[in-house]
Amino acid sequence: MRLLFFFFMLCSGLMPLAAGQPPQQISVMPVPASFRVGTGQLVVNQTFSIALTGEKGTLLERVIQNFVGDLSRKTGMRLDSKAVDLAKATLGIRTEHVSKEVQELGEDESYNLEVSPAVAQLSAPTTLGILHGLQTFLQLVETTGDGFAVPVITIHDKPRFAWRGLMIDVSRHFIPLGVLKRNLDGMAAVKLNVFHWHLSDNQGFRVESKKFPKLHELGSDGLYYTQDEVRELIAYARERGIRVVPEFDMPGHSTAWFVGYPELASAPGP
Repeated sequence: MRLLFFFFMLCSGLMPLAAGQPPQQISVMPVPASFRVGTGQLVVNQTFSIALTGEKGTLLERVIQNFVGDLSRKTGMRLDSKAVDLAKATLGIRTEHVSKEVQELGEDESYNLEVSPAVAQLSAPTTLGILHGLQTFLQLVETTGDGFAVPVITIHDKPRFAWRGLMIDVSRHFIPLGVLKRNLDGMAAVKLNVFHWHLSDNQGFRVESKKFPKLHELGSDGLYYTQDEVRELIAYARERGIRVVPEFDMPGHSTAWFVGYPELASAPGP
């Protein structure tokens, strides 16, 4: 009985302390490696602006444009992606190094995000880290009584796994390019970084071949991606921090090849 009384008194004493602390939960997926929620919020309104310091490049410019477009759609406000002076910015971004021209497994994707009631600061070793930090910022934007805002928070984040992939089989079930792009947008939102593109199987060969045109002409039922469309999707993925890994099945799962080139088969077909 005395033990229960002591436990009750201990909990009663701790409750006021807990009530004075901001909630240590955030609606971000995946959950950052480390974060600390503060008190207050940073208002996001039509004066929202970005400043860039450190290394810059074409990829970073596209990443910023995509981010501002996403933020505009989320808030319903038309925001400007043009960079301003750091002293006037709502969000300051510093990149130490540009990412490699061809994205590689194992690149540094970490970032630090610090949000105060006056300004937010995002820093990362590479453009990939900046991209992930911006996705986290987007997820943190919430509706409040005063409009849109981001909670005061400090985040230190890096991926737990270097390969974070999604495989889509377009050979058995052809998927239009626009739908694939929407999937890439979803992958970027949760920081996946590898798109495994299953392009050939018994049911179809889905890429234009200029050297062996019968592969796609006869082996796809007319449903395939042109080489220009493949380049377009690779560039779209690159701007979202995603590597494209194509898969062409062989020697098995390759009967679609033999419709146009039966001489490649080890035996006559049915």
